This record gives sequence, structure tokens and C-alpha cells, in this order.
Amino acid sequence: MARIVMKFGGTSMAGIERIRSVAARVKREWEAGNEIAVVVSAMAGETDRLVGFCREASSLYDPKEYDVVVSAGEQITSGLLAIALQAIGVPARSWLGWQLPVHTSDAFAKARIEDIETGTLLASMGAREVAVVPGFQGVHDGRISTLGRGGSDTSAVAVAAAVKADRCDIYTDVDGVYTTDPRIVPRARKLKKVTYEEMLELASVGAKVLQTRSVGLAMKENVRIQVLSSFTGEDAPMADTLPGTMIVGEEEIDVERQLITGIAHDKNEAKITLTAVPDKPGAVAAIFGPLAEANINVDMIIQNIAHQSAGSASATDVTFTVPSSDLARSIETLNQAKAAIGFSELTHDTRVAKISVVGVGMRSHAGVAATMFKTLGERGINILAITTSEIKVSVLIEEDYTELAVRVLHTAYGLDAEIEAA
Repeated sequence: MARIVMKFGGTSMAGIERIRSVAARVKREWEAGNEIAVVVSAMAGETDRLVGFCREASSLYDPKEYDVVVSAGEQITSGLLAIALQAIGVPARSWLGWQLPVHTSDAFAKARIEDIETGTLLASMGAREVAVVPGFQGVHDGRISTLGRGGSDTSAVAVAAAVKADRCDIYTDVDGVYTTDPRIVPRARKLKKVTYEEMLELASVGAKVLQTRSVGLAMKENVRIQVLSSFTGEDAPMADTLPGTMIVGEEEIDVERQLITGIAHDKNEAKITLTAVPDKPGAVAAIFGPLAEANINVDMIIQNIAHQSAGSASATDVTFTVPSSDLARSIETLNQAKAAIGFSELTHDTRVAKISVVGVGMRSHAGVAATMFKTLGERGINILAITTSEIKVSVLIEEDYTELAVRVLHTAYGLDAEIEAA
């Protein structure tokens, strides 16, 4: 017998028929003797609809009341799944965030989980009752709070950590983590295991399988995550006999054998260049200080070699990237600080993409970056910016070359799946 947390996303819960399918899948695990908690998202598109209502009511809405509205989507699906389970003979009940309770910080609309009281939850699971928990929500000082978009993954991992689950199965519309997007590279391979660090890097640079915060929490709490598809047939093997992709600690993976784990791409980047920035101490801080105060994340940064500007003062150009969604706020923030920064002109470009290669094997292998640069150069793809970490190399390129770059790098690092003989 195992203790399992099962999490189902919005596409898995999109309508009564899909909820019945989820109930049937949960019943199979329950009949196998496992203790089960299920974390659910709102129906696909429902949270967007509720957010839209808040914005229509007022552009300056109270985050506390916003949380009351947008948390309703998960409340509905948790109740519906409990009803569907009861209808097929499985004892079940829903536990809302305030009923367990799930305690969060006071940052309404983007709260963080601080603690989950598990007494009633463990008692329910131990009595062979399936506990259905709405993701994305908690409580702070008697008020409903939400975790921010994508927070249901974080809820699932937090519940798994709190009840000391053997694993957390996250069911989504893909059947695992691939070496890259199969829509771009049909020969992409599904990975059996990925380390927490690799998944964090992949999630942060464009892979949309798991939300970044959930992976970070899993790594901190050592929660084993399995990514599975909720759209396999009802006669498919049990999750523990035909796994999707396991997200695990590095000790479970032979890092010497695998150099690169995956290639990710992200088109949601915008490039900003400030020209003729005074080349003096404190100039860079004058740029990035105001952006940090505005909660704008800066990624790649390039500072050119100093040159003579108008007059005789030494100046330099500074280029960096921000999320496309933050471009307008970034421009406004920088223009407000123009006098303090002292730049001459601000230009921006949204027709860029970030391409990243990720793998813990980089720690013990040389030449990863050289292979990337050589491969892109041979295809005439110009590199606009570079950033690295211990297990990642990312480059910024023109958006039109995104798919070509992903394909040629996937081949260059030997990630293409073998074609089976007919």
C-alpha cells in the first residue's frame, strides 16, 4: 500500500465526462489499497473567466475579494469530483483550503503556503476515504487566499510533503517530460527521470510541463513527482507500472551517462537596449535598481565595451531582456529614471527568443557551450546575448529562427530518438 497524492489540471477537469474519467482513474488506485488525496484545478478557462469578472468590476480590485472570486473554480471541481467518486462507490469528501486548513502568507492573489494542518486529512485517508482538495487556495487570518496562477501544482506538492506521500502524480495533457517540444521535433524522446535542478531550469526557460514554484518546493521537501497523461484509456496500466517522467533527486540518476537532458525555448522575451550609458561606478545599479523595485525580473545582460560619447565622457551600451508581459512597465520605469541613469536612447525588440540547453552532465563535461555556438553559427543563426548557469546555457536569437535552432541543437547533442525499423 502506498500513500499517493494525485493532481489533475484544468484540461483533465474540463466538463462532467472528464471528471467521471478522473474518478474512474482515482478508483483504480483506491481499489489497489492505496491511501489517496486528490488535488484539482478549476475547469480549463474558468479561472480566466473569473479574473475577467474582477477586472470588469474594477481595475483596482481588492486582492482579498479577488481571491474570494477566483478560488471558486477549484471549489466547484473538488465538489463535483467528490460527487462523481461517491456515485461509483468510492467514499470521498472535499476539503476546502480553509477547512484543513492550508495556512498561507498575507500576499493575497500570490500567497505562499506556510503550513498545512494534516490531522483531519490523514484521518480521512486512513479511513479509506478519498480526500479531494482544491488546489490554488488557502487561508490567511480567516480570509480565503490564492497562490497565483499555476498554484495548483504547488498545492499538490505541498499536500504530498505534509502527508509524507510516497509520490505525487501530476496528471496533465502530456504524458511526460520530453527532450524538447515534440511539436517542433517529432523525434523528441520522453525522459524516464529528470532531476529537480534540471526541471527547475527547464521550467524557468520555457518548458510548460510543471510550474516553477512546485518544482522548487518538491526539491526542498524531497517529494518525488511523476508527470503523467490523464488522457490515456481506462485500460492503461497502473501509474506505478507504466510511469511517465519521474522528477527526482540527483542521486537517482546516472549523471555521467547523460550530458544534455533537454532543449527549451521561450518566445516570451523582450530585448531592451540603453545607449550611451555613462561608464562610471553605480551606472548599472541605476538601471536595475528601479526595475527590481517594480518587481520586474531581468534575465540576460550585456554591457558593451566603453566608447567615447558626445563630448569626451566615456559611455557604454547596456542590453538586457525582460518578460514580454513586463515590457511596457519596464519602458515606463526606465524613462522615469532617465535623468538618474543618464542614457541617450531606449530601444526595444520583441521579435526574439531564448533557446536553452539543460543538463546536470555539464558539470563534468567540457565543450557544451562550444557545441551550441558552433551549431548555430553553421546555420547562420546570430547570437544576440548569452547567459549560463552550472547546468544551463541560454542564448537569445531572432524569433524567426526558433524552430530551426531547436531542431539542429537537438540533433547536435544526440537527443533524437532512433527510428524503429519497419
